[in-house]
Amino acid sequence: MSSSPRRRMTGIGRVLVVVYAILALGATGRSLVQIVERFDHAPLAFTLSALSAIVYIVATLALVFAGSRVWYRVAWAAIGFELVGVLAIGTLSLVRPELFPEATVWSFFGIGYLFVPLLLPFCGIWWLATHPPIAADAPADPALSAAER
Repeated sequence: MSSSPRRRMTGIGRVLVVVYAILALGATGRSLVQIVERFDHAPLAFTLSALSAIVYIVATLALVFAGSRVWYRVAWAAIGFELVGVLAIGTLSLVRPELFPEATVWSFFGIGYLFVPLLLPFCGIWWLATHPPIAADAPADPALSAAER
């Protein structure tokens, strides 16, 4: 009998990936429409919406494949960037609203998305911290390694 490695994308992990995927689709659609229809009106805001879409796409893929060390690092980088982005843009949109004549995904800490963009990176960081990748050389089941000795 062969043992299967611990499954990462179950329960909350699966929900997290689905929420990231939904935000990726929403941010991509929003930014494409904004850029195509009225980019001249708010180029900074619309560019930041496109950047957030890219971050959500990368984060979604990285969470799905975070069982490998490379994707795990990419997930940390993407989610860390997302957290800095939502905090920075959220703060800027409050203190310098004239910079954002149109809202971005991260404006006012994601108010247009029910503050999910503010909460999501904290959930992602928690998930990554509690679900590190399994080392390739480490046995998936400690009981099997004792029996093999």
